[in-house]
Amino acid sequence: MDISALSNITSNYIKNAALESGQLTVADKGFEGVLQSAMDMVNEANDAQNKVEEAEMQFMLGYATNTHDLLAMQEKADIALNYTITVRDKMVEAYKEIMNMQI
Repeated sequence: MDISALSNITSNYIKNAALESGQLTVADKGFEGVLQSAMDMVNEANDAQNKVEEAEMQFMLGYATNTHDLLAMQEKADIALNYTITVRDKMVEAYKEIMNMQI
């Protein structure tokens, strides 16, 4: 899966996306709010992965027969995981850049 389109994600992009989606309020514009938004995204990706594992078990046991729904859930979880990894990498990169600043 190509995620090269996600290479230009900055902290402003994340903050604006969180503001637009309603995960942040006007009072939460600080770093704490952005970090909480990122942690919520991690939790959502984890929930998606858990749902996929449960659906796969149901399919393997023969309780579910719809492969289309299973594949859609797998793709959604994969996209959420890849996006979360990209945001994590950008946050680590920003942290390293801040740590290398001269005072």
